[in-house]
Amino acid sequence: MTCDEARILLHALLDNELDAGHAREVEAHIASCPTCAAELAAQREMQHVLADTDLRYTAPASLRARIEASLPQAQHQPTRRSLLRGFAMGSAVSALAASGVVALVLRQDDQQRILSEVVSAHLRSLQAGHLTDVISTDQHTVKPWFNGKLDVAPPVIDLTAQGFTLVGGRLDYIDARAIGAVVYRRRQHVINLFVSQTSNVEYRAPKTETMQGFNCRRWGNRGLNFWAVSDIAADELAEFVDKFEAAMKANAEG
Repeated sequence: MTCDEARILLHALLDNELDAGHAREVEAHIASCPTCAAELAAQREMQHVLADTDLRYTAPASLRARIEASLPQAQHQPTRRSLLRGFAMGSAVSALAASGVVALVLRQDDQQRILSEVVSAHLRSLQAGHLTDVISTDQHTVKPWFNGKLDVAPPVIDLTAQGFTLVGGRLDYIDARAIGAVVYRRRQHVINLFVSQTSNVEYRAPKTETMQGFNCRRWGNRGLNFWAVSDIAADELAEFVDKFEAAMKANAEG
């Protein structure tokens, strides 16, 4: 594990959010790296300082009085009908929640959180020396490099003839776990293709979203989740995904 990888996981280690395997890897790295050990100590000290500091602020009673005075006064007492209507509405909301609407909202929030992590990982990769762990335009060099480092190696496809040059690959960390990132270039633009394993084997059609000025096209296929992130135009990113999917399908059939 490198220092850059360890620093990404230090907060998760402090908050006991890492699984046992990743926690052991980070702790082993810290034991042999004075720089990361010092960083962990500084973060732990900050955690203790914040925990011991009383940050609660109690607003004065005069503020409450001013707020209440500024609110419009009710003109009528609630009638029995309005109370029943409110009760019915509350029951309907509860029924919707029981039927899975709240779960759907939570899943969407989780997807947005992961999308934010993916875009952050893309930004980190653009820093000098962070883009690739293995540098090669040969898919037969990049794909074997992932073997043994992940439960499932990401598909690596040469799309140079289609205008997307394979650059290499690296390990990255999304949702506190290691995943593969396959790196391509379109002219001077970097495309990061993040790939992670999932228990969902259903095909999920590509969908493009924009975050922090980057286009991200995500989809699912063959038990894998994919996120393609770049600052190229949305139609070019869609073209990349279409060509990647077509090539992956041809390889599977072949």
